[in-house]
Amino acid sequence: MNWFVTALKNYAVFSGRSRRSEYWYFGLFYLICYAAAAVVDAMTGSFERSSGIGVCTAILALALLIPSISVTVRRLHDTGRSGWWVLIGFIPLVGGIILLVFMCQESEPGANRFGANPKAVSPARFVAPAKSWSVPQAKR
Repeated sequence: MNWFVTALKNYAVFSGRSRRSEYWYFGLFYLICYAAAAVVDAMTGSFERSSGIGVCTAILALALLIPSISVTVRRLHDTGRSGWWVLIGFIPLVGGIILLVFMCQESEPGANRFGANPKAVSPARFVAPAKSWSVPQAKR
């Protein structure tokens, strides 16, 4: 859930990099929310068979359109590719498969032209190892 909220907070940030976990957890929670909205559409009768979408699912899709594009662009940046590669998804069948392969690839190690590696440990996130606990020695 934390990754989904992080992606929503950065909904209009098309620069920088996103880890695979941020991208895939965003996709997972998007799918869960979409399924819940589809159930609500089916129960309320607002599902339109001709278009294949209901009112709730349409609102959700429009609300999460920009965040999903931005997290995809940042994920492409993490693999070292330009965000314009997202347009390859418009090529029927082949484009989606290529984009899926790009999203599954490992991050580019170290910093690249889009920023620092999000997997790298930053000084703010570093937690010093805890000292081992020992019994104090009695004074004589």
